[in-house]
Amino acid sequence: MTDTQMPDDDSLTQQGYVAPRAAESILLIACGALAREILDLKERNGWDHMALTCLPAILHVHPEKITQAVEDAVAKHQNTYDRIYVVYADCGTGGLLQAACERLGVEMIQGPHCYSFFEGNLTFAAHSDEEITAFYLTDFLARQFDAFVWKPLGLDRHPELREMYFGNYTKLVYQAQTDNPDLTRRAQDCAERMGLAFERRQTGYGDLESTLSDWAARKASDKPD
Repeated sequence: MTDTQMPDDDSLTQQGYVAPRAAESILLIACGALAREILDLKERNGWDHMALTCLPAILHVHPEKITQAVEDAVAKHQNTYDRIYVVYADCGTGGLLQAACERLGVEMIQGPHCYSFFEGNLTFAAHSDEEITAFYLTDFLARQFDAFVWKPLGLDRHPELREMYFGNYTKLVYQAQTDNPDLTRRAQDCAERMGLAFERRQTGYGDLESTLSDWAARKASDKPD
């Protein structure tokens, strides 16, 4: 697999993903759920000086493990690359990931979670109070809904628990990174299974794209702020 080929979602979920390195001097340590989007941005913008390694996307189900996994990845690669960036938001770590990144001298993407930075952190924050009862899906979660939501909650075995889990939600918001009718249909099906109203919101890559653009423009030899 070359680093311009899209990884298989199952490999992201089970083993994580590592793009091969040639002469890159910048490394992105990212959540596997963002691999497709990052690889697309790398290819479209010609960011050949940026390498990518992804931790297993299934860590989303165990956010308490994310900080240590990122710390281990930084330690593994810190002597190989001139600069490392972490493409995780807080992602349920309660500020522990931010503290670890500051201690390690690496920069991470801003935001409480990917739903926020995909829409744009400022935009998301402006209406987050009004959408406290919204359940969000990204392209990745539309593809992997069963693996990351339905089965971990036991709803494949006990569908009668649906109301207990989702009874306080009113709608499912599909944040579409791409214009893909198949993914829209999948997201609509997820909303129906959860008993929620459906809204599709075209977000594109939001702050993920602007953040990576900023990082890519910096000199690889720059020291962290």
